Amino acid sequence: MTNGGTPGTNATYAGDKTVQETWDILASAPNAVLIDVRTTAEWAYVGLPDLSSLGKMVQPVSWVLFPDMSKNMNFIDEISAIQPNKDAPMIFLCRSGVRSIAAAEAATRAGYSQAYNVLEGFEGGPDQSGHRGTIGGWKVAGLDWKQS
Repeated sequence: MTNGGTPGTNATYAGDKTVQETWDILASAPNAVLIDVRTTAEWAYVGLPDLSSLGKMVQPVSWVLFPDMSKNMNFIDEISAIQPNKDAPMIFLCRSGVRSIAAAEAATRAGYSQAYNVLEGFEGGPDQSGHRGTIGGWKVAGLDWKQS
């Protein structure tokens, strides 16, 4: 794993981005894509990033499938259909930045040269009470999001 978007000699993906760096890339790179790798339940009940002010939409592609949490065996096919350009920035987001690392690594193995992980994810890590969404992540950063 690498930090700050600077690949090391043993990099397994292009690097990590803060939520603000992610927003800035999405705003400045017309071909950049945000892939939310959480589950259908998380999208429905917790919410999704809202990129409408950037003229974009978050692309939901589960890394694991709800409810059995089995690996999505079509993951690479699904992201390839969304972004066929393997040199374009592809940024992966999950709850807290764990599944998105695995997704970025898989995308890199599939030939994507700019597969990034979003540090802290959508909800960030747990606080002292074990609750997420209070100390880090997309929502706490004040970036646009919506809930159905």
